Amino acid sequence: MVESRGLALHSDGDRGDGSVKYVLTGEGAGTLFKIDEKSGDIHATKRLDREEKAYYILHAKAVNRFTNEALEGESEFIIKIHDINDNEPRFTKDPYMAGVPEMSDVGTSVIQVTATDADDATYGNSARVVYSILEGQPYFSVDAETGLIKTALPGMDREVKEHYQVVIQAKDMAGQMGGLSGTTTVSITLSDVNDNPPRFTKTLYEFRVAESNELGSAVGVIRAVDADIGQNAEMDYRIISSDGPGMFDITVNRSTQEGIILLRKPLDYEKKRQYSLRVQVENVHINPRFYSMGPFRDEASVKIVVEDVDEPPVFERPSYIMEVKEDTARNTVIGSVSASDPDDKHSLVRYTIDRRTDMDRVFNIHAGNGSVFIFRELDREENAWHNISVIATEFNNPRQTSRVPVYIRVLDVNDNAPTFATNYETFVCENAKANQRIQTVRAMDPDEPLGGHRFIFSLAPEAVGKANFSVRDNKDNTAWILTRRNSYSSLQKSIYHVPVVITDGEFPVQSSTNTLTIRVCTCDREGNMKLCNPEALTARAGLSTGALVAILLCVIILLMIVVLFAALRRQRKKEPLIISKEDVRDNVVSYNDEGGGEEDTQAFDISTLRNPEAIEESKQRRDIIPETFYPPVRRPVVPPASRENNGDVRDFINQRLQDNDNDPTAPPYDSLATYAYEGNGSVAESLSSLESVTTEGDQDYNYLSEWGPRFKKLADMYGGDDSDS
Repeated sequence: MVESRGLALHSDGDRGDGSVKYVLTGEGAGTLFKIDEKSGDIHATKRLDREEKAYYILHAKAVNRFTNEALEGESEFIIKIHDINDNEPRFTKDPYMAGVPEMSDVGTSVIQVTATDADDATYGNSARVVYSILEGQPYFSVDAETGLIKTALPGMDREVKEHYQVVIQAKDMAGQMGGLSGTTTVSITLSDVNDNPPRFTKTLYEFRVAESNELGSAVGVIRAVDADIGQNAEMDYRIISSDGPGMFDITVNRSTQEGIILLRKPLDYEKKRQYSLRVQVENVHINPRFYSMGPFRDEASVKIVVEDVDEPPVFERPSYIMEVKEDTARNTVIGSVSASDPDDKHSLVRYTIDRRTDMDRVFNIHAGNGSVFIFRELDREENAWHNISVIATEFNNPRQTSRVPVYIRVLDVNDNAPTFATNYETFVCENAKANQRIQTVRAMDPDEPLGGHRFIFSLAPEAVGKANFSVRDNKDNTAWILTRRNSYSSLQKSIYHVPVVITDGEFPVQSSTNTLTIRVCTCDREGNMKLCNPEALTARAGLSTGALVAILLCVIILLMIVVLFAALRRQRKKEPLIISKEDVRDNVVSYNDEGGGEEDTQAFDISTLRNPEAIEESKQRRDIIPETFYPPVRRPVVPPASRENNGDVRDFINQRLQDNDNDPTAPPYDSLATYAYEGNGSVAESLSSLESVTTEGDQDYNYLSEWGPRFKKLADMYGGDDSDS
């Protein structure tokens, strides 16, 4: 049996002759623990740490050194590490952050700190920790067993001191001598409570403001201070008394906690030059716990001085309404406006009318007293209301102006005679009976009497004796047109003109004579029109003689336009004399007029087609006015020396252009004169056949007869005798 004695193993079969060998296996065997093979002594090779591993399980056996056979069975044993105080307490955090409200009661919990010791808590006092405070007294204390930190001093004021550093120590061995210790720092901040009332920085604020300041503008800023922070420092301002009720208001700027005094009503330096206010500030959030430290409000006085500003004139009324009859004479005063300078200097005021509101210059105004008078005649039926603007300007400062609307109502005067309400188209049947109604007429009048219209209808006096129709007034502003005899004949008279007098019932009385045209038509038994004479049909169709004439004129103009357009189309289709520029060989003059046929040999001068050197004297033409009325323009002869110059082509063309422009015997209008003069000095000389001869008689045209039937006409013209030509 292998047994351990202390840190040694021994087998009963070991006689001390060295034949027994001890073998150790298990946790740490060969590394942490080694065994003497001969004696069985076990020893540790390095320092052991209980906190790393508290015990080890090993196995030992004894074997024959020579045969390596086990002498006994394997034995198991445990090596347990005994703890010593080799670890100091350690806090779970470093540093700790904590907060506690200011003015807290003594014993208010702040935070609990915790320290741990790695030593064996079951073996002695190595892991028993005790807490104590090293720094932070007398403000805070710590519980030795639990590590709970509490307030130890009453009335701690954040506004006096806000941050505290507390050092806590944890010591093992129950705090006895020789124990190990560790420390940590706790940062404690006092949080704010509303324990301070707001206070104004001044007891009297004074501001100056111009009387022209706009409503809603800031007059001044007042400020109260509060030692608290955050929402505990939020304040409200209000006006508790004022000698100008409703003139000012106060609001709060939440970002700066300032009170802003605002203008709510217009200021007037001339009426009141100074205002006194009493304002109050108060905390928004008040803690009932600290009511005894109040009151949490403060008051101050505000003095506002109004400064004078040059103001525009002020009208007595915001608007004026005037009435005038439409028949009022020109230059009659219809009313007046009045404005004055509100400033102390009381500058004189000049009045004018804004002509943009009175483009027709119907009214005018006296510049000094503001009297409005008529400048042009009025017509209510054209304009019943006139809306104008009157401008008041200071004499001393023309930039100071104000305006007021003036509404002028034109009152009605009975100055218009009544007329037919519409253009009546009336007919009477040939088989009409006497006293038969053929038309109901109404009247209209642009005037508007107060009691409404009352029209009276009657037949004109000059038509009463010979009237074929009568007028019956219905007393309701209508009248009937009645026949006065039986049957009418369109052959005898197809149209009747009935003069109707319409009179209104106003003063002065206005009347007019209106002619009603009645046409005689053929009707059926029920009185429905079947046929009227052509003139009546035309009138009923709405086409008067003037309208028919206008239609005929339009048709004639359209026909003329079509004819002219067709003529222009035909003229454009004629083949031009010169089809292309490539066909021009020499000097060519084309005329867009028609000659006299084959017998006309004097209409054109053939010499103009030849080279300028062969130009003959101009011959008198038969188709123009004789030269006795227009002396011929003498063409200057170009000297041979200049023609030999290579630049003579340009001079030649310019000269021909001038000759044609100034020659009254030149071709008619729209003629084309083309000069293809090639100039002199060519080595090949001229290639033109027109230059080969100087007269027509030297040219032989007999060869044309050999060219076929197409050239027979030319052969007859130029191939005959000289007498024929």
